[in-house]
Amino acid sequence: MRALAMYGTLASVGSLVLTALVAAPAGSAESTASPEIRGTAAAAHRAAAAGITFGACPKSEGLPGHVRCGSVKVPLDYAEPGGRQISLTVSRARATGKPAARQGALVYNPGGPGASSMFFPMAGVLPEWKRLAAAYDLVGYAPRGVGRSAPLSCQKPSELAQAPSEAPTYPSHAYKKERKARARAYADGCARTAGDALRHYTSLNNARDLDVLRAALGEKKLTFMGASYGTYFGALYATLFPSHVRRMVFDSAVNPAPGQIWYRNNLDQSLAFERRWLDFRTWVAKHDRTYHLGTTPEAVLAAYEKVRAGLSRKPAGGRVGTAQLQSALLSAGYYDDYWAMRATALSEYLKGNPKPLIEQASPRAESARDDENSKAVYTAVECNDAPWPTEWWVWDRDNSLLAARAPFETWDNAWMNLPCAYWSVPRQEPLDVGTRPGELPPTLILAAERDAATPYPGALELQRRLAGSVLVTERDAGTHGIGGGANKCVNGHLETYLLTGRTPVRRADCAPHREPNPVSLDKRAVAKEPAPTV
Repeated sequence: MRALAMYGTLASVGSLVLTALVAAPAGSAESTASPEIRGTAAAAHRAAAAGITFGACPKSEGLPGHVRCGSVKVPLDYAEPGGRQISLTVSRARATGKPAARQGALVYNPGGPGASSMFFPMAGVLPEWKRLAAAYDLVGYAPRGVGRSAPLSCQKPSELAQAPSEAPTYPSHAYKKERKARARAYADGCARTAGDALRHYTSLNNARDLDVLRAALGEKKLTFMGASYGTYFGALYATLFPSHVRRMVFDSAVNPAPGQIWYRNNLDQSLAFERRWLDFRTWVAKHDRTYHLGTTPEAVLAAYEKVRAGLSRKPAGGRVGTAQLQSALLSAGYYDDYWAMRATALSEYLKGNPKPLIEQASPRAESARDDENSKAVYTAVECNDAPWPTEWWVWDRDNSLLAARAPFETWDNAWMNLPCAYWSVPRQEPLDVGTRPGELPPTLILAAERDAATPYPGALELQRRLAGSVLVTERDAGTHGIGGGANKCVNGHLETYLLTGRTPVRRADCAPHREPNPVSLDKRAVAKEPAPTV
């Protein structure tokens, strides 16, 4: 999926108790006899004995003093739990309520693949999270490959941040040839820098790591909230370790059907972004008195194309070309918090003032290293997780047909994933996610009906596969990641579930959150980037 772009001495693996604790459901891809299941049991037992020593966080994490940091060791290869170990960084803020009311640790993953939740403990100061922060230790972590957790890299950060660059909506044969060469070089870079370790960056290992983290935190059962990609390996966890689940929240669910992972999901995502792009343009047209970009979505599109044409001739500030414009507008497809800023930038550019667009769309040198790391982990996980087409004509056919219907994001998404066509590591077969009635406690799925990054059918599919799960839908809304956000109805269901375990019966609907307010150009108010939604 296109991302914006989330341990001691070896114990005996022969214990029947350990094997029973991690027993996978019958018919799953991993049986209780698999080396990886036994390896997870051994690693979890070791981590439970060692625990996590929390102390002051490194300055590089940028976390406040009340957040403490530590690390947990996990096997690089769960089939060899006594072999090479890697350390995952962990952050925690203790529950703020009375000790008797503490419910344990709430672990969060924001998605990606390639995103870190080390920031998550800071959520406790937000009004939407205060009651949860009183009941739970808020725990974040950097998954394998991310940040300081055995970081993965595939190219020099400066190469990723090169700008300006072009992103043609309908690429020429010459441009396609260039992008194929770049994709092959990127895949080769991943193999060269990671070596034999590359094959171990997978969603299944992320799920196994989560169980080791649970044990290291001293939790007999896991309370977990995953957003976006975090819902996928959360679903893998629920399938592999149903008896270890206390409560799980799946916010903006990935379609977990094996045939969707990951090629088909990315095609579906590109189609969904076309609808969300229309939502944005419809909103801009409704506020034409503010933005003067046109009174219809078609007129707004024409204004956008004027901006693209201008940037193609002369990049703004020498840094913003059509690729940087595309990336900036894509964020508006994820979060409507960006709508006013992006509309302002387009409007001001057409009036001769490129400054807002330069501020919003220019690559940031200070984030280049993190951006490259995130892209490397994203690529490794998605390429390793499942088979991908290896013949260019398949990619060309599918994306050319799709671009005729959904030109906004299709080819940009294809280039993001094309290294998987040239991947040198053997691909896995995706786990068939699913639980039987009674195997899993009630779980909560949150979904926005018009979410583009994880289209709504994925939430329906996940609910079908996880027996006893409950789906809460924010109707006629499309923000990606809605838990703890702007919708009080959604937050009410989330809080009730995490605090009491109670859920609605099967499904519940919430009205959409309020549309964003336009920014007044008369006051020249150029909003700052909003903080990431947690």
